[in-house]
Amino acid sequence: MSAAAQPPPGWEELLDPGERILWQGRPDGAVVLRPRNMAAFLFGLAFAGFALFWMVMAAQAGGMFWAFGLIHFSIGLALSFGALFWGAFRRRRSWYTLTDRRAFIATDMPLKGKQLQSYPITDDTALRYDEGELDSVWFAHDYRSNKNGSTRVDIGFERISEGEKVYRLMRDIQRGAA
Repeated sequence: MSAAAQPPPGWEELLDPGERILWQGRPDGAVVLRPRNMAAFLFGLAFAGFALFWMVMAAQAGGMFWAFGLIHFSIGLALSFGALFWGAFRRRRSWYTLTDRRAFIATDMPLKGKQLQSYPITDDTALRYDEGELDSVWFAHDYRSNKNGSTRVDIGFERISEGEKVYRLMRDIQRGAA
């Protein structure tokens, strides 16, 4: 979407005085197969497969003991299909806005509700532009805890059609030319 002279309805109280919206858009919501997605998919499938095998063997012994395997089978399926579809689901419920000072990412997720995060774009902001069929512009990162310490998660405008334009706008902001 293009630049707007006046803030769209609902943005008046979110923007600082004199702050202008330069670009708004949405990410592509298609399912994307990446190596890390496939690894998680295969692990989840193996987990579910082992649980299914265990349930079949336990059912042959009689009784309802096999039902304890259902939780493991369900977790395996959730890991497997979540790896394939979660990213697309999250992107379908995301909206992006770039102002002459900040980048906003809005999401509306079940259980979490609506969230709006803003990231200042300064001359110190490390920008990364990933060109592809659909481009991504990365401008922040976060660390998420896991069993081995933490993992870096890049934050940005993922899978957008106007990636080069957005990247140039961010570079202009850094130079004070926006």
